[in-house]
Amino acid sequence: SHSHTRPIPYSEYSILQRRTDYMVAMRSSTTTKRRKGRAPPKNILGVASGPVVLGLAILVAVALFVAFVLAGAAHNSSTVGEGDGDGEALVGSGAAVRGGAGAASKQLKHEAKTRLVHGGSDSHAPHLFPRLPHMPPFAPITNSEKLAQDTLDGSNPTIAGIAAVLSNFLEVLHEENRKNSERKADIPELQESYFRLAKQYLRPFDAAYRNKPIFPVREDDSIFISLAAFREHLLGQTLRSAFTEAKHPELLYIGAVVQNCFGLDGVQCKTGMQVIGKNQAGHDMTKISDAPPDANGIAEFCADPEFKQYCDAGQVRVIYQHDTDALGPAVARYYASKLWGGETFFMQMDAHLEFANHWDQKYIDEAKAAKNFPKAVLSAYPPGFSEFGNYKGGTPGARLCVCEFSHSDVENHIIRINAGGNTPVDAPRPTQIAFIAAGFFFARAEFLTDVPFDPFLPWCFMGEEIALSMRAWTQGWNIYAPRQNLIAHQYRPGRLGLPKFWESVGRDSGRPNLNVRMQSHIVRRVKFMVGYPEDTEALILEEGDGNALTDYEHYGLGTVRSREAYLELTNIDPVAKRCNRMQWCSKGELE
Repeated sequence: SHSHTRPIPYSEYSILQRRTDYMVAMRSSTTTKRRKGRAPPKNILGVASGPVVLGLAILVAVALFVAFVLAGAAHNSSTVGEGDGDGEALVGSGAAVRGGAGAASKQLKHEAKTRLVHGGSDSHAPHLFPRLPHMPPFAPITNSEKLAQDTLDGSNPTIAGIAAVLSNFLEVLHEENRKNSERKADIPELQESYFRLAKQYLRPFDAAYRNKPIFPVREDDSIFISLAAFREHLLGQTLRSAFTEAKHPELLYIGAVVQNCFGLDGVQCKTGMQVIGKNQAGHDMTKISDAPPDANGIAEFCADPEFKQYCDAGQVRVIYQHDTDALGPAVARYYASKLWGGETFFMQMDAHLEFANHWDQKYIDEAKAAKNFPKAVLSAYPPGFSEFGNYKGGTPGARLCVCEFSHSDVENHIIRINAGGNTPVDAPRPTQIAFIAAGFFFARAEFLTDVPFDPFLPWCFMGEEIALSMRAWTQGWNIYAPRQNLIAHQYRPGRLGLPKFWESVGRDSGRPNLNVRMQSHIVRRVKFMVGYPEDTEALILEEGDGNALTDYEHYGLGTVRSREAYLELTNIDPVAKRCNRMQWCSKGELE
């Protein structure tokens, strides 16, 4: 049964993971019989006597020894779960032995495969149950009120409880956004509305687990993929590519935030801004058209017979949100990060990627090769691709060594990062770079404890990368360029008319440029972090933008290294608004 009443303490959890195949196989055999409604066999030695007792004892001992040896050979002594995630018992090693050595080997291989498909070595972990429903969108979570409370008070945190906390927040946010749109609330009101709800629902959740992981970190090289998808038509194909090309798909776990137009309650979905030609002055002519409800990439992936098993096993965790409630990538990635369930590695990525063969194992090996591992972050801007099915990977990885202060008023003169040069594939080990790309980075899961995602950056598109880079580096994490590319990204020109979150922000109230105005106030949080002289704490408060500093002490710079040290390393001058050349970065001089 998975109806545990308390979380497993760290020490007890690690003991569970270290149990040998031999001991668990014995337990699995009796558990199988018990779950099928049959009582365990009576003590045979209690009813037999004389030589029969000795003979039976020898046979049982030999059978268990053979099972133990074969189990180790079949799966390198990995921990055998008590059952798959759906409560169906696995066939124990004892049953395999009864069919002889050949049958035993075949049975054990089948058992290992079944065990891995249904949640890996962590299938027994109580915090993964009850499973979070991945379909249909907005499906209710059974017993959500208690699950949410147990998660908030720290007594029994679960993935379902976390999703219940987030869902409660999103439901109230949706209703408040609807009312604000109807009355065309002004910018201060809209800001106050979001920050009030975030303080009420999200602040207590983050406070309960500050400076500690919500769950124990597994040591099985499992990977959690944080994925924010805004009206993304390639989400299903991206997931297929990730699982198809992975060496160990049974160890991949998805935490997806799907922000779609679902066409509910009479809502008419729209396209993005489409370029339809040029006017007489040579300028682009644009329009927005009616559109059908968005395709749900989760439904596509989970309905595919080849991949359905991973959804059934709980390896796809999803939060759904209406597109008009989307508040930008920083907040969406905050939601997605909370669906982490104890996996060894954390990977953040965009929802329109293609993967090279065995990308998972290669990224793990690359991270471990970094000199500062385990506090090493791999990051890059991946190369582009147009059509799925042709990507092989292996090209030299780009180095994020260039930045500039944007000259655009729309972008509020925030720092933009870019690539500058490639890392030689034959380099002996990964070398350091200056920045983290929000669209792809890979690190040990402890990153989430050291650099928790910030829920107080709504409406911001630019600025999340420099903030992420500075926070990670000042907390003692070094940033590295992978020596070769293992993923490719579909870069889309704006003229394609694909939807953007900033177009949805003001759509309900007929204010298409609302997000630009909202962002200008909140992005001061990032500018304060960097050290812009016009964005000191005193000036921000004096000018009425105090929301931008909400709980900054918990989502600001780290305490291991200073802001001044980072600015000196990266040659960034926030006073002169200038990014200078970083030779150490472009030439890969730091390990």
